[in-house]
Amino acid sequence: MRTRLTLGQKRSLEGFGFVLPWLIGFLVFMAYPLFYSLRMSFSEVQVTATSVNLTYVGLDNYRYAFLQDNVFPIDLSNFLIESLITVPLIVVFSLLVGLMINEEVPGRAFFRAIFFLPVIFSTSEVVMTLFTQGAGGASFVERFEVFQMLVRALPQRLADPINAVMGRFTLVLWNSGVQILVILAALKTIGRNVYEAAAIDGAGRWEVFWKIILPALRPFIVLNAVYTIVDLSLSPFNPILSSVSNHMFNVRTGMGYASAIGWIYFTIVLVALAVVYTFGMRRVNTM
Repeated sequence: MRTRLTLGQKRSLEGFGFVLPWLIGFLVFMAYPLFYSLRMSFSEVQVTATSVNLTYVGLDNYRYAFLQDNVFPIDLSNFLIESLITVPLIVVFSLLVGLMINEEVPGRAFFRAIFFLPVIFSTSEVVMTLFTQGAGGASFVERFEVFQMLVRALPQRLADPINAVMGRFTLVLWNSGVQILVILAALKTIGRNVYEAAAIDGAGRWEVFWKIILPALRPFIVLNAVYTIVDLSLSPFNPILSSVSNHMFNVRTGMGYASAIGWIYFTIVLVALAVVYTFGMRRVNTM
């Protein structure tokens, strides 16, 4: 007896048919390479002219990363400290700029375009070229000898990452274009009647910001923080990515060790994203 599909089953098959090309592409081009790189991280990799030979070494690559490598732990800690400085800086900057250019002022569209243009033009090569030409830092940093002040006032372990962020301060702020657009879109979700009700109750601009605008923007601020972390993890200034690339073609370490430090880095970024999202959304849900 022939079984007839219900309307719901037909709809499910149609949806699966649309998703199937993406699913095949994900399995072939994402899932399999990820699994293979994870396997390589537990192996010593020898590349020959005809094949790639994997010799299982267990956790040796991971032990080497933390116990014997004198560069990777330092680069990783410096990058984490820089990220702890840069992420709040970009999130707060995008929030302030979004609030300012959301006001009804002449030339508002022009200012929005100015802040978003770097997102279009600033590819990795363009950013690196500008940085090497000295266009990334803020002029006041050198004029007032901020670097020297930080070195004298802070331990070197903390002063070096701060100096690195200040040295490319302008380029850091250029990464705020997408976050500013997110804030502008979030501000449009607040109805005009909410502002009118607050005005009737006698609330000033300060009270409106803390009681209405900021609570409404909290989910979008969390989204900006998540996006910024992902964006920084792929930055051309990221020393971990450079380390992975260098070790891939290193005769002594090779692709196995490069895969290991890549997975260590991936795990740390994933944990950071989970912490930011969980803590941020928990604060949102308690509002």
